[in-house]
Amino acid sequence: MAIDLNADLGEGFGVWRLGDDDALLPLVTSANVACGFHAGDPLTMRRVCAAAAEHEVAIGAQVSYRDLAGFGRRRMDVAPDDLAADVLYQLGALEACARAAGSRVRYVKPHGALYNTAADDDGQAAAVVAAVVAFDASLPLLALPGSAMERAAAAAGLTFVPEAFADRAYLASGRLAPRGSDGAVLSDEASVVERARRFALEGTVEAADGTVLTVSPRSICLHGDTPGAVAFARAVRAALEDAGVELRAFTA
Repeated sequence: MAIDLNADLGEGFGVWRLGDDDALLPLVTSANVACGFHAGDPLTMRRVCAAAAEHEVAIGAQVSYRDLAGFGRRRMDVAPDDLAADVLYQLGALEACARAAGSRVRYVKPHGALYNTAADDDGQAAAVVAAVVAFDASLPLLALPGSAMERAAAAAGLTFVPEAFADRAYLASGRLAPRGSDGAVLSDEASVVERARRFALEGTVEAADGTVLTVSPRSICLHGDTPGAVAFARAVRAALEDAGVELRAFTA
């Protein structure tokens, strides 16, 4: 058995720092690097790409709405052509930083509100996919299974990689619980670890109402800005390895 462990990294901006990139990179196998639209700046992107390359961690472009003030977590009404151009711009920026570090962008993952909106909005999903195809149609797309993103990727011939979230609550629909709702972000280490083990070993998750969902992820996400993220990642990695699960990037 093998599974990927990914985390959102490079989410600082200027003098502000969010999360502990240096501590997380040795623990994960893929890094979703902010591309400057919801977080990140050119120097941060270069530093994270260099560190990821040093640790042999796959670099992924975490593309977003143009929303620094809202950390990319506010839904925005963006025309498909504009969104496709914004995503393409972000891909090019991160690719330059990755190449400078002797690596390259290996996959694409939308962030925040774009991730959740494109899960159900066919137009937004198609715009993201169009940008990926224009940039490099060999890049996999990492997103929620059973979503508009998965359908758009299939229609365009992109590789789709289903992921699951160890530190987030699920609705019975298979979507993530809104961040403003009670219990949307898991704060108990044991719960996060058990959820990751169940994803890897059974491919299932229990939704907030008790519904058991089949998700069969190839990658498990831990948010880098979640309090305790480093401890969670360390515990999850240890638990999965103890269970005989190999941790490796899905792009390997």
